[in-house]
Amino acid sequence: MKFQLWIEKHTTQITAITAVLIAAGYASKYLLQLPVAYAILLAVASIIAVVPIALHALSALRVKVISIELLVTIAVIGAFVIGEYNESAVVTFLFLFGNFLEQKTLAKTRASIKSLTAMAPTTAELVSDDGSIETVDVDEVEEGDVVLVKTGGAIPVDGTVIEGQGYTDEAAVTGESRAVTKNTGDRVFSGTLLSDGYVKIKATKVGEDTTFGKIIELVEDAQDTKSHAEKFIDRFAQYYTPAVLIIALAVFLVSRDFKLAITVLVLGCPGALVIGAPVSNVAGIGNGAKRGILVKGGEAMDTFAKVDTFVFDKTGTLTEGKTALADAKVYGADAAQILTQTAAVEALSDHPLGKAILNAADAQGLDYKQLAISASQTLKGQGITATVDGQEICAGNQKLLAAHHVTLNEQQQADLAALQATGSSVVIVAVAGQVAAIYAIADTIRPELADQLAALRQAGAKHLVMLTGDNAQTANYVAEQLGIDEVHAELLPDEKVTYVKAFKDEGRTVAFVGDGINDSPSLATADIGIAMGSGTDVAIETSDIVLMQSSFAALVHAYKLAKKTVMNTRENVAIAIGVVAFLLLGLIAGFIYMASGMFVHEASILVVIFNAMRLINFGGREKEVKKVPNLTAVK
Repeated sequence: MKFQLWIEKHTTQITAITAVLIAAGYASKYLLQLPVAYAILLAVASIIAVVPIALHALSALRVKVISIELLVTIAVIGAFVIGEYNESAVVTFLFLFGNFLEQKTLAKTRASIKSLTAMAPTTAELVSDDGSIETVDVDEVEEGDVVLVKTGGAIPVDGTVIEGQGYTDEAAVTGESRAVTKNTGDRVFSGTLLSDGYVKIKATKVGEDTTFGKIIELVEDAQDTKSHAEKFIDRFAQYYTPAVLIIALAVFLVSRDFKLAITVLVLGCPGALVIGAPVSNVAGIGNGAKRGILVKGGEAMDTFAKVDTFVFDKTGTLTEGKTALADAKVYGADAAQILTQTAAVEALSDHPLGKAILNAADAQGLDYKQLAISASQTLKGQGITATVDGQEICAGNQKLLAAHHVTLNEQQQADLAALQATGSSVVIVAVAGQVAAIYAIADTIRPELADQLAALRQAGAKHLVMLTGDNAQTANYVAEQLGIDEVHAELLPDEKVTYVKAFKDEGRTVAFVGDGINDSPSLATADIGIAMGSGTDVAIETSDIVLMQSSFAALVHAYKLAKKTVMNTRENVAIAIGVVAFLLLGLIAGFIYMASGMFVHEASILVVIFNAMRLINFGGREKEVKKVPNLTAVK
């Protein structure tokens, strides 16, 4: 066992020594005219090189597997029997050198995944109750502890900022390429970097329970989850390799040509076929991981590529999931002044509609807090009134206005009806007995979503469906704005599951896209469950694919990546089968021999690996999209 471990550790050096001996052997024959030295050097090279190959073959036999290494070992023994030391030396060297290049190339395909584990912090600055700071191993930090992170430091825990301010690089967790501002009360994730500032964080999750820990675990597990193609190839190889032995034996019995039979063994090795699918799988998963797209293995990738129906939740998926000022109609007054006065009144209330107005005023930098307010009154179910700088202001619904004898003219009534038709909630503002503005408050549609859904169609999506618990009027308007094919509104979670099952019964391959919390039953029922962002435990556990950045651009990329990965796998299988066919035909025709055949065989392995490596950079570098204010209302 120790000997085998030593051999495995020094296989690269053995490969190099073999190359030197082969070069020296050919130099002895053709430069020094020493044929005996040539034979001895190549025989020694063969013996040295076949040792690691034979050890692998024996290990496989112990678990009742007839491996490629067994075929090569038998071929080398046969070459020695017939005195073809040059053939055995070249074959073993090419096999070892091919494995060396294969491992190097595979290491590149896994680089993006390994970089994740390299980013995992190992220490933390623990803040004690007395304010002292101690550097500890990250495994010693417990939930509820407070840690300090300075500029350039890695955040060691999931938690909440309790002091300080800074900018974090969250690319490893969410795929977000831009720095994210963090203030008191904001969430932060383990494995992200504080690019500027300093923060104190109260830990809510530590160690393997952090979002980053779960990401690493998920991606590592995904590499070991085989696609349908890999499972087929594994079954195929179990029968193919023994079949090559039988064919080689048959060739010898028929032709009595021992060298020809040995050559069949060498050329029949299914190396490219065996490696082609796994390397595509790993490269595709690595591509997604760099962009915050977590795919749970080759089988999920394979199924996702076949999806023709995308089913979306509305709130938090197609929309931002929070109310905002979506539209405003202002009559005969300065818009900023009216918004300032309204915000001053709404600041006295904690109503969600009022908060949306306050947020809009804050976004515009309006100083509403300095206005003098008196005689405020909140009327449940109607709104709020107050005197602002000597003017009576009413902000609420039509009942409030009617109670204060305020009426809407024909144009204002038309505007009100149009805004309500979108499914928006409205706040009517009257100043000194006259209607001054009508504000529409709504959950806003995600920016550029219509373009991304169009791109999803171009990539192969045939049906876009919305299932929502919201009212039909709002749902239909969203569908109209986004080009959704089918809408079902006012549904409970179990009713959404019923629709997903119905789509599957129709023969569709269904992907459900939701927030990973309220829609977990539908995510689990669909052929592919896709969670949009947040990195919650439910999202990671329930879904087949997690989009950490909660981006539809990431959804489109993931869909295209899945199709490209499956296509790449098929290309590799076609290359592998084509090379085997070429070699056998070349053997029959007489222009392919053992050494040349082995060279082509090893070259084919590298071809399929390099073909798979193209997936690593699929989609190119993501372009940063400048976000602009969006007032498209949910309808």
